[in-house]
Amino acid sequence: MDRIVVCLRADDPISRTGVATQLRSRPEIRLQEEGEEPAAVVVVVIDTIDEESLRTLRHIRRTTAARMALIATRIDDQQLVGAAECGVAGILRRAEATPERLVQVINAVARGEGSVPADLLGRLLEQVGQLQSQVLAPRGLNFSGLTDREIEVVRLVAEGYDTGDIASKLAYSERTIKNILHELVTRLHLRNRSHVVAYALRQGLI
Repeated sequence: MDRIVVCLRADDPISRTGVATQLRSRPEIRLQEEGEEPAAVVVVVIDTIDEESLRTLRHIRRTTAARMALIATRIDDQQLVGAAECGVAGILRRAEATPERLVQVINAVARGEGSVPADLLGRLLEQVGQLQSQVLAPRGLNFSGLTDREIEVVRLVAEGYDTGDIASKLAYSERTIKNILHELVTRLHLRNRSHVVAYALRQGLI
């Protein structure tokens, strides 16, 4: 089994020790030691997403090629969008960070996928849907440049479907779905699928 190399960053030593203990017991994970190969995933443990936390996330994004996962005690809709803009692909509330769930999020992030608490994403989708239907659509506004097909693919990604499920639902090949997502990431200068979803949410497309 190829183990995922994880770099752990935390606000305080107690949080770092707690998460490190959870991860060391998992055969799928190897915590990065000083001088080792670059990490595939950086796990950041914080209390809440404030300006200092966002600066930390931006610094990680600028200085490493690793993907990011975030464990936070508190997080709201706006903080979720801010974290996604900094390149965070996986978010987990501290109260829900069991070893099993944490490894699931790390695995998803390492594969280039996203993981967001379903209730938080659901509220975002509802709010942005209201903005689209009540404000933008009546004025015929759509400033994203996304096609209807691209929007449908991103909507299904936001709902948690994987590439195979999306291909089946839309009657496309998996390769076509991957190409659509790759094109979006490249054209919009984004980092990953989660960042595409965050972009679509901010633009009121889904």
